[in-house]
Amino acid sequence: MKIFKSHITFTKQQRYGIFLLLLIIVILQCVYLFWDHTSKDINVPPEELEVFQNEIDSLKSLELEKAKPQLFPFNPNYITDYKGYSLGMTNEEIDKLHTYRAQNKWVNSTKDFQKVTGISDSLLHKISPYFKFPEWVNKKSTETKLDQQNKNRSLSFSEKTDLNTATAIQLQSVYGIGEKLSLRIIKFRNSFDGGFISDIQLQDVYGLTPEVIENIKKKFTVKTPRKVIKFDLNTINTNDLVKIQHIDYPLAKSILEYRALHEGFNNLDELLKVKGFPLQKLDIIKLYLAIN
Repeated sequence: MKIFKSHITFTKQQRYGIFLLLLIIVILQCVYLFWDHTSKDINVPPEELEVFQNEIDSLKSLELEKAKPQLFPFNPNYITDYKGYSLGMTNEEIDKLHTYRAQNKWVNSTKDFQKVTGISDSLLHKISPYFKFPEWVNKKSTETKLDQQNKNRSLSFSEKTDLNTATAIQLQSVYGIGEKLSLRIIKFRNSFDGGFISDIQLQDVYGLTPEVIENIKKKFTVKTPRKVIKFDLNTINTNDLVKIQHIDYPLAKSILEYRALHEGFNNLDELLKVKGFPLQKLDIIKLYLAIN
């Protein structure tokens, strides 16, 4: 009993300290119980609150923009699965690109990329500014555009080749003209002493479609037309009329009858009123006629 008592015996100073500690605890408990610690409402004007909220939203937006992965120029031929996913491509679109590249084929333009992958216009518009192709691709693209522009450019009269001196080889440079047609054009041209009078006579070459004729006229034209004496439509006789292409005796007779009935022609287009006149051949027939 003496041993146990020795362990819980305190000195006068220790008892004083314990008493002081208990007193402090009681005081703090009373303060906590009786102190009015409710917060007072703070009234903030709605306008100021809205401005403050807008500032917070702006800061959040800036942080979100900073957190987004930044895009740098890249070659679309080397898009990996992760890169394609981060760009917004689907697995199917990425696989299409990889399959295309596995065939040792290359994407050389934005148009090629969309054709191969099938991505939407909106996504293409978003990522295509970052496409970076090799210099030789850009150079080739520029040269192709220049060639296309030169190809589409209309040649001036001086730049075109004279249709009356063109060779068969030169004529074969026209799309739609082969060896047979080129020789047929030259044979028809040589059937006249002096060659063509006008480009319009190409209509009389058998086998030439209107489209092919237009292609010819882009590169060739009659620069040295053969000289021809035009007959006065109001004085010409039957024998001279039948010498003109596409006019036979029945048509010549109809023309003279119309002239007599109407006391002459006022202009060459009035020939269209003659019965049986070949409307599509008017421009060729007009090469030989005049109104004096």
